[in-house]
Amino acid sequence: MADRGASPLSLPDDWPDHPDPILALNRMGSFDWDLDAGVMQMDAQAHEIFDVRPDEYDDRPESLGKRVPPGEARRLDAVVSNALKDGSENYGAYFRVRCRDGSLRWTHTQGYIRRDGTGRPRRIIGIVRDATQELGDAAARRDQAARQDARRRQTNVVQLTTAALAHARTVQDVIDVLKDTHGLTHLGATSLVMGLLEADRIRLIAEGPEGSFVPGTEITRIDDPYPMSDAVRTLSPCFIESPEEFAERYPKLWRGLTDLRITSAAYLPLIVQARPIGAMGLLYSDRHGFSADERNILVALGSSISQSLQRAMFYEQEMDLAQGLQQAMLPRTIPSVPGADLAVRYRAATIGGTVGRDIGGDWYDLIPLPGGRVGAVIGDVQGHDTHAAAVMGQLRIVLRAYAAEGHPPATVMARASVFLNELDTDRSATCLYAEADLATGVLQVVRAGHIDPLVRRTDGSCRRVFVPGGLPLGLSADFGRLDYPVATVELDPGDTLLLCTDGLVEQPGADLDDGMEALAAQIAAGPDDVRELADRLIDVAEERGGDDDVALLLLRRRVLDHARPGGRLKQDVPPGDPEALSETRRLIRTAVAGWGARDRADEIELVADEMITNVLMHTEGSAAVTVRMLTGSERRVRVEVEDTSSALPRRREAGEAGVSGRGLQLIEVLTDAWGVEARGGGKCVWSEFVVADGTGTT
Repeated sequence: MADRGASPLSLPDDWPDHPDPILALNRMGSFDWDLDAGVMQMDAQAHEIFDVRPDEYDDRPESLGKRVPPGEARRLDAVVSNALKDGSENYGAYFRVRCRDGSLRWTHTQGYIRRDGTGRPRRIIGIVRDATQELGDAAARRDQAARQDARRRQTNVVQLTTAALAHARTVQDVIDVLKDTHGLTHLGATSLVMGLLEADRIRLIAEGPEGSFVPGTEITRIDDPYPMSDAVRTLSPCFIESPEEFAERYPKLWRGLTDLRITSAAYLPLIVQARPIGAMGLLYSDRHGFSADERNILVALGSSISQSLQRAMFYEQEMDLAQGLQQAMLPRTIPSVPGADLAVRYRAATIGGTVGRDIGGDWYDLIPLPGGRVGAVIGDVQGHDTHAAAVMGQLRIVLRAYAAEGHPPATVMARASVFLNELDTDRSATCLYAEADLATGVLQVVRAGHIDPLVRRTDGSCRRVFVPGGLPLGLSADFGRLDYPVATVELDPGDTLLLCTDGLVEQPGADLDDGMEALAAQIAAGPDDVRELADRLIDVAEERGGDDDVALLLLRRRVLDHARPGGRLKQDVPPGDPEALSETRRLIRTAVAGWGARDRADEIELVADEMITNVLMHTEGSAAVTVRMLTGSERRVRVEVEDTSSALPRRREAGEAGVSGRGLQLIEVLTDAWGVEARGGGKCVWSEFVVADGTGTT
C-alpha cells in the first residue's frame, strides 16, 4: 500500500460515541484506515491482537508484514481489493497472525468502506478480533460431527450386517454376508480372514481378497506367533495400529502381507458363552490406529458374528446328523436289473431354516423278486422331521420283506398298512408299489393314496396312468379297508416308468392335475437317458424350491440288441363253451412248444386246464388266460388265469369217485411256483414252470 502521510483518527458520523470501551469489552480492537494518506491507526486492543507494541507500529499497514505471513497477506489484500472495486460497503475475512513466540493464531477483521459522492473509496473503519477460540470451537464441532457421522455409519453397518447374519444358515452363508459389498467392506477393511478353533488349532475358513492367502497359515496352533492365535488364546482383541508395529510383533506373518500395503489391523476373538470358537481379522490399507469408539464397535460386531457363526455350526452339525439318518433309511445301493435302466434321486426339503426339517419321510426302493421280476416302490410318510424318517425306514424294510416273501402286490400293501397301524404312531403314509415282469413288460400296480405313475413311450409322448387306489397306509387298516385294487400296465421295450412323490408335482396355489400335466410335459421334453432325465427333473425341483422333499424312481425297459425266444398268449374262455376250452389248450401247447419248452408242455397244459376249469365251474364269469415266457435270470413259463370272483381257491378232499378235489394237489406237484393275487374285484391264480434255455439246461 502506498504511503500517503498520516492523518488523525476521525470517526464517521454514524460511529457510536466512545466505542473503545464497547470494543474492549468484547475483546475487539479498532482501526481507521485513510486510503488517501495510506495511514491505518489502531487502538491498544488492536495492537494486542496483532501482538505488536506501540513503538513497533508506525501507523502504516506495511509494518504489520512481520506479523501477517505472506500467504495470509495476499489473501487479505485480495478480499479488500475486491470489496473496494465492486462497490461493496463492507467486507470480512479470517486470516492468521504469527505471534511473537512464532505460533499462529486466527484473527477476524470486519471493515466498513466510506466513499465520496463519486463512489470513490476514501476510508475504511473497522475492527479486528482474536478468532482462535471461535474457529477452534467450530473445528471441534466439525470434528465431533464427523466422529458422530462416522459412528453412525459404522453402527449402521453393524446393524445391517447383524440383520443379514440373522438369515445365515451355514458357515459359508456367514462368510458370504461378511464379504458382501454391504458388509464389512463399508468399514474400510481391505482384507478379511476368519478361522475356527478345532482342538488346539485354528483352521482358516475365509481369506480375502483373492491372492491374499499367506502360505503356512491354513492351520495354525493357538500358541503360534500370529495375531489370530493371540486373540483366541487371550480372549481379547488384538489391535495393530501401524505397519511398524505389525512388522515388529508378527514378522513372520508381515512378510506375507507386504504386497497388500496393510497399515493397521484388528483381530477379534469369536467368543460364545465365554469360550472361543475362532477368530476374525480385519486388515486396513488406509487407516492408522483405532479410536475408542471404533474399537467398541468392532468388538460388538465380533460378538454378533460369534453368535451367528455358532448358530451356523449347530445347524450344520444337526443337518449332518439328520441327513445321515435320512441316508441310512434309504437304500444304500440300487441293484442292477437285467433288462432295465434305472435311476433314483432324493432331494431334501428346505423349510424356513428350521434345523431337522430339511428331511422327511419320502423314500424309494427296488426289490429283486423271484422269476426275474422286480418290485419298484415309492412312498411318503406324513411329516418333515426325524420321526418321519424313522417311520419311513421301518416301513421300507417291512414292505421289502413282504414283497420278497412272494406275496402279491395287493397283499404286500395290505400287510404294510397293518404294520404301520400297529406301530403306535400318528403318521400315515402314501405308497405306490409296482411289480414288473421285464421279460414281458407287464406291471401290476397298487396305489395307497399316492399320486399316479407316468409312462413315457418310445415316441417321446408321456401320459399319466390312472391307477385305482385305496386309502393311505395306516389309515386303511384303521378303517378296516384293506382291499387294494390291482391295475395292469404294459411297458414296451424303450418305455420308461416314472414313480415320484408329490414334492415333484405340487406347487403352492396350483392344482394337482395341472402339476401332473406340467410334469408329463417336462418328461416328454427331457433326455432319453434315465439318469440325465432324473437329474433334469431334480434340477427343476431345486430351482422351484418348496417345502417338501422329493423322491424319484425311473425304470426304463431296455430295448434288446437281439431277439430272445419267448412271447405272450392271451385268451378269454367263456363259460359253457367246450370248443373255446379245447382251442385254448391247443394254443397253449403250441405256444409252449414254440418257445422251446416242449419237454414241459404236457404239465403246463394240464395245470392250465385245471385252473381254467376251476374258474368255469365255481364262478359265473369267463376265465381270462395269459401265458407268457419269462426270460430273466432263468426261463420260466407263467400261466395266469383271472376271474371276477373274490373267493380264494381252497383244498378239498377228493370224493369217493376221485373225480374232484385234486386240483390244488395237482398244481402243487406239477408247478415250480404258484399263488393267488387279488385283481380289482376278482383274483388271479398263477403258476410258473422252469424250462430249458434251448441248450438243454434250466
